[in-house]
Amino acid sequence: MGEIVLAAKVTHVPTMLMSEQPGPVEGKRQPAINGHYEIARRAKALGATTAIVCDTHWVINAGFHINANKRFEGLFTSNEFPHFIQNLPYAYEGNPEMGDAVAREATERGAFTLAHHLDSLELEYGTLVPMRFMSREHDMKVVSVAAWCTVHGHDESRIVGEAIRAAVEASDEKVLLLASGSLSHKIWANKDYAANNGTFTISSEFNRQVDLHVLDMWRRGDHATFLKMLPEYADHCCGEGSMHDTAMLYGALGWDSYTAECEVVTDYFPSSGTGQTNVIFPVQ
Repeated sequence: MGEIVLAAKVTHVPTMLMSEQPGPVEGKRQPAINGHYEIARRAKALGATTAIVCDTHWVINAGFHINANKRFEGLFTSNEFPHFIQNLPYAYEGNPEMGDAVAREATERGAFTLAHHLDSLELEYGTLVPMRFMSREHDMKVVSVAAWCTVHGHDESRIVGEAIRAAVEASDEKVLLLASGSLSHKIWANKDYAANNGTFTISSEFNRQVDLHVLDMWRRGDHATFLKMLPEYADHCCGEGSMHDTAMLYGALGWDSYTAECEVVTDYFPSSGTGQTNVIFPVQ
């Protein structure tokens, strides 16, 4: 019987890549990188064979979609930030059987989902950034789940999360589950970015305060209350991908019956106006 051995909410900010290059950001994102290393080390110790990444940089408009190709390899340049991420090499083994199983399970539960095996369907950087750093500590197969959901409800993403857990438990795999996305996500307006040192600042004090409150709730294990505020939090604080990655994460962990106390492995930090962190969600 398979199992989700570790789950986490993780950042994927492009400045993590820039942090390893000469320039004004060099070294500045090492705490976030170290958080990815720590998550991967723990996944390795728990025997994880596959990483399933709920990626808020993969936008979808109809149905749910899973990149279940057998192999991912190429060079990635971000359409959004070509000056931040360009010619990023990647090469990972996929897990088509796992991706297909999640799609079947989700569809049977009422959230129409398709798994794809297409060399031309690239991974997005919500998957590529975490895997770039985590793969240095532990080599895992990769399945990417679209989590920038434009016309979907959190109730459907909850079903996808439940399907992930059911598919994993019906397999022989040990899985690291990653919700890849920020907390608040109000990027600085272009005209205000430079004047506010936007790479290293938050665009809204309200958002920062709510983010910090959410992290406190997660540390205390008050997930039932958090889920009551999730739709408004995602709306008012511009949650990345409407926080469908987070809904999927909670669906896999038991939704409002989940009570574990979370561990923040990267202290909260602002980036381009948004709120970022790495948090481990122990699997009950």
